[in-house]
Amino acid sequence: MKIAITGASGFVGSALREKYDDVVEIHRNDSSEEILQKLQGVEVVINLAGAPIIKKWSEAYKKVLLSSRVDTTRTLVEAINKSDVKQFISASAVGAYPDGMACDESFEGYGGDFLAHVTRLWEGEALKCTKPTAVLRFGVVLGKNGGALSQMLPPFKLGLGGIIGDGKMMTSWIDIEDLVRMYKYIIEKKLTGTYNAVAPNPVSNYVFTKALGKALGRPTIFPLPVFVLKLLFGEGSSVLTGSKEVYPKAILEKGFSFKYPDIQSSLKRIVG
Repeated sequence: MKIAITGASGFVGSALREKYDDVVEIHRNDSSEEILQKLQGVEVVINLAGAPIIKKWSEAYKKVLLSSRVDTTRTLVEAINKSDVKQFISASAVGAYPDGMACDESFEGYGGDFLAHVTRLWEGEALKCTKPTAVLRFGVVLGKNGGALSQMLPPFKLGLGGIIGDGKMMTSWIDIEDLVRMYKYIIEKKLTGTYNAVAPNPVSNYVFTKALGKALGRPTIFPLPVFVLKLLFGEGSSVLTGSKEVYPKAILEKGFSFKYPDIQSSLKRIVG
């Protein structure tokens, strides 16, 4: 099967590339005409384009975050709609949901912050695709060779890791292996609709921190005050301090099963 991927050099894109022999890379600056040429013979397009989210959000960078997702997806969809592509799978994020409440795909609408605004526009462009379309709302993706965990590991390995604030905020996460398996499942079953790409057991920051410390055999006694993150990342600190309790109801109802449903099994695989 020939597939095309935007964001192919990123953490998730690299993991997907390893599973498929015939992959076409689509770049953020490709025009609609250039993309259409690349889509010849392609059956499935996977959209992972987007500038890194964990950075300091200046007003200029917020425009980059928006454009790298919304404008790129718009251009991509324009090309797909003119092509013979059979299926489109576009990434999104659990930032679509409001903080502080349990949500699954039955939740209607979006949260009220900047991330929710981005996901609403991002998904809106994806859903203009006339081909069978699925949207995957990512939680925190955990794996060995990138993503959020690669930024967390250095201080934790030194015994300097700790909870953020009071540790009560919820983290919705997924093991990279399960995410890749989910893509394969959606492609094979030709699924459409919106799916939360998260494990069925979200955890508090306290539980996550203690599980990571245990997997590494390191203490986790140095709490990280929220104000420090706000100094480092400004409004962007909300990615780390927000509380997203999200469940993958839709994909479970379609028969998908997780290999790593709990944080302990995932972290044991990755760092144990």
